[in-house]
Amino acid sequence: MLIAFEGLDQSGKETQARLLAARLVGEGRRVTTVSFPDYATPIGTELHRALHGDRAYGPDVIQMLMIANRYEWKPAIVKAIEEGQVVVADRYRASSVAYGEAQGLDPEWLFETQKYLPPPALTIMIDIAPSTAVARKQSNRDRFEQDLAMLERVRVSYRRQAAAPGWASIDGERPIEAVAADVAKCVESRLRPGMPG
Repeated sequence: MLIAFEGLDQSGKETQARLLAARLVGEGRRVTTVSFPDYATPIGTELHRALHGDRAYGPDVIQMLMIANRYEWKPAIVKAIEEGQVVVADRYRASSVAYGEAQGLDPEWLFETQKYLPPPALTIMIDIAPSTAVARKQSNRDRFEQDLAMLERVRVSYRRQAAAPGWASIDGERPIEAVAADVAKCVESRLRPGMPG
C-alpha cells in the first residue's frame, strides 16, 4: 500500500514519514520511501530552478512539472506495491491540488491529471497554522513558503480534501512524539482493518 503525508512546509511531514518508515521496518515490513518534489530527477532539476527564482513559469506549468515529477517515480512505486512493500511518501497527489488551487487553478483538473498515479491507501495531513510554518523556517524559503496568504489558502484546500474517505487529519502543533503516536494509530487501523482506529 501507499501512505502519503501532506501538509504545509515545516508541518513535520518529513520527520513523521521517516519515523513511520522506521517503525514499519522494525515490525518486519519492507518499506520504500519517496519525497516530492524529487530534485534529483531531470524534471525535478527544472522544478528546483523554477521554485528558486531561475524560471518564470506560471502556476499551471509549475504544477505540471510537480505532477510529471511524480510520474517519473510511478514505475518504482508500482513495482514496490506489487512486491508487497509499504510505500511512504512525503507529499503526493494532494499537494498539487492544494498549492494549485491556492493559486487559482481548477482542483478537479489537478486531480484528473494524476489519476493514473497509484492512489494512496491512506493520506495523513499534518495540520499546522501558516504562521507556525513561517516561524519554523526563517531563512532559505522558496517562493511558496514566503507567501503567508497563499499558505492559508493551501491549508483551506488541504482541510477540504481531508474530509474525503481515506484521509486522517492530525494536529501538527504538538510535540513530535504525540504526532507520531497518532500517526501510528491511523496506520495500524489501515494495515489491520479489524482494529479500532
